[in-house]
Amino acid sequence: MAPRSAGKPDATGARVCVGQIVGVHGVRGLVKLKSFTGDPAAIADYNPLTDHTGTRRFTVELQSAMKDYWLARVQGVADRTAAEALRGVLLHVERDRLPPPEDEDEFYHADLIGLPVLRPDGERIGTVVALHDFGGGDMLEVVLPDRRTAMVPFTRAVVPVVDVAGGRIVADPPEDLLAPPGAPDRDDDDDDGGDHGAGGREGA
Repeated sequence: MAPRSAGKPDATGARVCVGQIVGVHGVRGLVKLKSFTGDPAAIADYNPLTDHTGTRRFTVELQSAMKDYWLARVQGVADRTAAEALRGVLLHVERDRLPPPEDEDEFYHADLIGLPVLRPDGERIGTVVALHDFGGGDMLEVVLPDRRTAMVPFTRAVVPVVDVAGGRIVADPPEDLLAPPGAPDRDDDDDDGGDHGAGGREGA
């Protein structure tokens, strides 16, 4: 499963976060820009970007790609002091400017936030509040009815249905993934032998 853009929608859903200014470089106003778009270089295609309120606008020019960020120039920022003032700023784009996903297994992170997560039999598991990648593949952060959160692997095996248009996600996580801390493990005899492994969304 390959979400095309990270980040969350703002309170109105009108904007999506596509990047963040995470630091500065040198004395000539360059910033360190972390891109959340599927193609990191595509963030510049959405110029001008805005802050979360939509009132401040930023035009960025990518200079060179580093390991986890771009060195970039922000129009009108010419020295380190001005660049420092932008540290931590989240960069947004209007939701209607984003292209639709190109295939059925591509989703915008923002489209998944707030969707209910249901078991195959329709029982509600919880609600998606975030999507993370900790290095081993995407994980859905789901708030459960008792207000705990659980990390659900975002794979075909565990999440067979993502119905954005219908406003639902169908998941079949193993029971121990949702169990409260300290809950006893299920007996081996109860194991049905099913494979709930975290295979990539690209294949079962």
